[in-house]
Amino acid sequence: MTAQVTPAHATFEKRGRVGLITLNRPERLNAWSMEMAAQVREGIEESNADDGIGAVVITGAGRGFCSGADLKRERTATPSARRRGEDEPLPFFMQRSKPLIAAINGPAIGVGLTLTLCCDVRIASEQARLSARFVRIGLTPELGSSYFLPQITGLGAALDLILTGRIIDAEEAGRLGMVNRVVPHDRLLDEALAYAELVAFNPTQHVAWAKRLVYSNAANDNLRSVLQAEDEIFGQATRTAAFAEAGRAFVEKREPNFHAG
Repeated sequence: MTAQVTPAHATFEKRGRVGLITLNRPERLNAWSMEMAAQVREGIEESNADDGIGAVVITGAGRGFCSGADLKRERTATPSARRRGEDEPLPFFMQRSKPLIAAINGPAIGVGLTLTLCCDVRIASEQARLSARFVRIGLTPELGSSYFLPQITGLGAALDLILTGRIIDAEEAGRLGMVNRVVPHDRLLDEALAYAELVAFNPTQHVAWAKRLVYSNAANDNLRSVLQAEDEIFGQATRTAAFAEAGRAFVEKREPNFHAG
């Protein structure tokens, strides 16, 4: 008898200088599972280790981005199984990773929403629907959403969404700043990949430094320490090959090539 092969819960492929991770349980609107969590992490790790990748897009197969946790599977999992591969909390892991762009193609509910909040940029299809649904199913916010959502939308909007658990459409998400851009549904992946290519064009180390500075300083109310951190990294940047190449490109009136060879 031939063993049945279980399809991957998340797939990974390379598109130019962009890594593409696709949540891959379309028959369940990509409900989040332990396997999916591990495979998303593996895709990001592969991208981080590949000098030929400068940014990562995360999207969903089929009609949904992620409909939330697969509660039937999660309720039967042991606590140790839920933690497997999660020694570093996912928000910290995603913060130190190459830039992550969420391409939200449909419902992003519960963990489906909070996963996008851990990404650096969110681009939504006009068909996207988003909700911090936790209180409606007897749970509470997780994956850092009680930290990220107020930073992204402001306290009042975050409390509205978290306390009601209501579902909002892409247009409202755009007005609240929850997503950076709303695009036609059939253009979503092309737009997200094109945006990721813009990021990936830039020198990888400098993008990593810039991302680290933003996350370190966004909630820092000590301007002196912010300036000190910026000055330290700025000084390192001026001594890099990328800075020299940018200078040559300016003189020669051409685009810089930060990834030659």
